[in-house]
Amino acid sequence: MEQERLSAGTPPAAPKKKRRWLGTVIAVLLVAGLGALAWHLTHKPAAGRGGAAAGGPPGPGGPGGPGGGGRRGAGGQNTTTVGVATVTRADIPIYVDTLGTVTPSATVTVTPQVTGVLTKVPFQEGQMVKVGQVLATIDPRPFELALMQAQGQLQKDDASLDAAVVTFKRYQTLLQQDSIARQDVDTQEATVKQLQGTVLGDKANVGTAKLNLAWTSITAPVAGRVGLRAVDVGNLVSSGTTSGITTITELAPIDVEFAIPQDRIPQIQGRIASGATLVVTALDRTRTTTLDTGVFLSLNNQSDTQTGTVRAKARFKNASNTLFPSQFVNARVLVDTQKNAIVVPVTALRHGPNGDFVYLLNDNRTVTQRTVTQGIATADTVAIASGLQPGDRVITEGGDRLKDGAAVSLPGDAASGPRRAASGAAGGGSGSHGGHHRRDAGGEGASVPAGAASWVPGAGASHAHGHRASEAQS
Repeated sequence: MEQERLSAGTPPAAPKKKRRWLGTVIAVLLVAGLGALAWHLTHKPAAGRGGAAAGGPPGPGGPGGPGGGGRRGAGGQNTTTVGVATVTRADIPIYVDTLGTVTPSATVTVTPQVTGVLTKVPFQEGQMVKVGQVLATIDPRPFELALMQAQGQLQKDDASLDAAVVTFKRYQTLLQQDSIARQDVDTQEATVKQLQGTVLGDKANVGTAKLNLAWTSITAPVAGRVGLRAVDVGNLVSSGTTSGITTITELAPIDVEFAIPQDRIPQIQGRIASGATLVVTALDRTRTTTLDTGVFLSLNNQSDTQTGTVRAKARFKNASNTLFPSQFVNARVLVDTQKNAIVVPVTALRHGPNGDFVYLLNDNRTVTQRTVTQGIATADTVAIASGLQPGDRVITEGGDRLKDGAAVSLPGDAASGPRRAASGAAGGGSGSHGGHHRRDAGGEGASVPAGAASWVPGAGASHAHGHRASEAQS
């Protein structure tokens, strides 16, 4: 019989039953896996929402959490935390800011007045000198001899004049006695006058010789800083030397030249005509450090047609030598001061299609859009010509997220929110913890009361998956 089944090609019964049982197990496992996956996908989002609704701690992205979009007001409306400032009155200075160049009030090239050989150059390059300080000395001996010669000629001619005067007086006496001709008297009178002229010329020559001798000592005509030495000792110098011996730059006082827009000239001229002194401040290139403070000095007599500006000059004492010739500085001219103006921070003013406006803070923590007219502005504040009154509160921060009538909260209001959220999170955590204990005590099949605890993602899924898998295997 067995040989006949084998010869007929009929398979044995035992392997057929084994393959059938294995296929059934695989099918059951596949169905159980698909069911667990479907349950996990459908219940995980719902559990997350249920946890938040059940009183557990809010998720990271929930309102009030680390990723929250804002706080909720008493009526459930989202609010924006903003910064607030009070409208006040203050004096606003009116400035004209421009770029200036430091120029010395006097620059002198020290040049010899006589020709001679340099014997001394006692100054040091770059040192500060005073008026009258000796800078160089020319050999004085030739000029001393010239002075002596002029003085000798003066003495000789002076003696001749004295003799002529005595003769002229004698002739006058003889003329009264009619003992001499009138012509001789007149001739002697002319001789006296001639010698008087000669003596006067000799005195001038003596003065010139003294002046030339004095010029052999070259002194500083102004006080300031000496530049580099152009000539050394032993060189022959003269008044025709173009480079001179050195240069002196006066540093105190010192001037700053700058350009003012021609539209501001009438205002400046009006202030000067009224007798006001315009204060000018010299700032460094970053406009953070004040180098010195001076006064407005003068305006140029014509405008530059290419730039539309007028050159002006201010004078500074420069007692600390903070200003240096040819230095670029930022000049700030205080033209006028607007007294008792209504001012707000610059961040409070906003610009819209209908003009400038601000957000006013109401007592009920809402904002109202108010159209205003802008006045003079500074770096930190801006004057409001109309639309606001002192004491009004305006929004300075967070206004880009507001609209008319929006609810807002202040930084002080937000301080109580985290404390309430922290206490709610602590209560939710304790409930969740207790729910887990009840679930463990009741076993796998025990039910959890609604709202007692939130479902823990992953733990319940693995538990349900294991439970269904055990049922499929049994």
